[in-house]
Amino acid sequence: MTTAIVSDLHLGASSGRDLLRDERVLGALLDGLRGVDELVLLGDVLELRERPLAEVLAAARPVLDAIDQAMAGRRVTLLAGNHDHQTVAPLLDGLRAAGRPLEAETIGAPAAWIADEFRRAELRAAYPGVWVRDDVYATHGHYLDVHNTVPTFERIAIGASQRFTGRVPDDRATPADYEAALVPLYGLIYSLAQSSPGTLRADRSSRVWQAISASNGHRALLTGVAIRAAVGALNLAGVGPVRPELTGEALRDAALRAIRTVADRLGIDAAHVVFGHTHRSGPHERDASWGRLINPGSWILEGAFLGARPQDSPYFPGHCVIVPDDGPPELRRLLPDLP
Repeated sequence: MTTAIVSDLHLGASSGRDLLRDERVLGALLDGLRGVDELVLLGDVLELRERPLAEVLAAARPVLDAIDQAMAGRRVTLLAGNHDHQTVAPLLDGLRAAGRPLEAETIGAPAAWIADEFRRAELRAAYPGVWVRDDVYATHGHYLDVHNTVPTFERIAIGASQRFTGRVPDDRATPADYEAALVPLYGLIYSLAQSSPGTLRADRSSRVWQAISASNGHRALLTGVAIRAAVGALNLAGVGPVRPELTGEALRDAALRAIRTVADRLGIDAAHVVFGHTHRSGPHERDASWGRLINPGSWILEGAFLGARPQDSPYFPGHCVIVPDDGPPELRRLLPDLP
């Protein structure tokens, strides 16, 4: 059985960064699904933080229909991320009603409004992760934000939230511990998107990073001083721990440390852990060892991170992870060029 894992489609983004709206990009994805027995959509399939649900579904429907047709008669497993957490709300509510705990892999039905988009494929929901193989565990990876040391908007909000909900335990933790820290923020942002569209742009953190990285001379010095002062204040306020390093390497290393912490605290005993969320694919040849981690990146345009040579950037979109019957998962580029 061969499984393809793709992540972070962000369909319906008001920013227009979701590249699968382009027929050439969509064709590259569909070509990559030929001969695949199962497709795992690894969270953030929909962009539910920027505009109302009906508008997002209308924009996403052509892509979802094409995926449904390509996977006809085969299984599609839908995971939720931080941008589309509502797709698994019925699954979580069912557990609460039955008094059952959320396990590292909980299988059930997704929200009806997303299930209705799949008529030909066998759709199921899994949350917060799924065992693709006995030794391969896949999860969106948004739990890593609890341990991330990069002071993104989301990380700061989560740190503030934990002052009221309590921190995730330092030793063994449960998915419920992470949900308690994260869901209040997710619910607020989703509600704002329904009532006040455009309040929060999903690419805000990357735009801030781009502005900071473009600083030079005295401006760079002032920016660095301001960042260190702000980070110090956040740590004193109990929101951290966060660090002032905002280089590309710092973003990568912080995410890898954080997802390793998540896997350890949840007791994920897997030879390979596939995660998304960061939009950075890897590992690539020039990367230091990622150990058991692998990331399929995203299918959105990350202009702030692509640089002067987009093809060489780990943020270049259009990758997937192929999990064969045996052997290690393989990171594969499906999109040769940007449209």
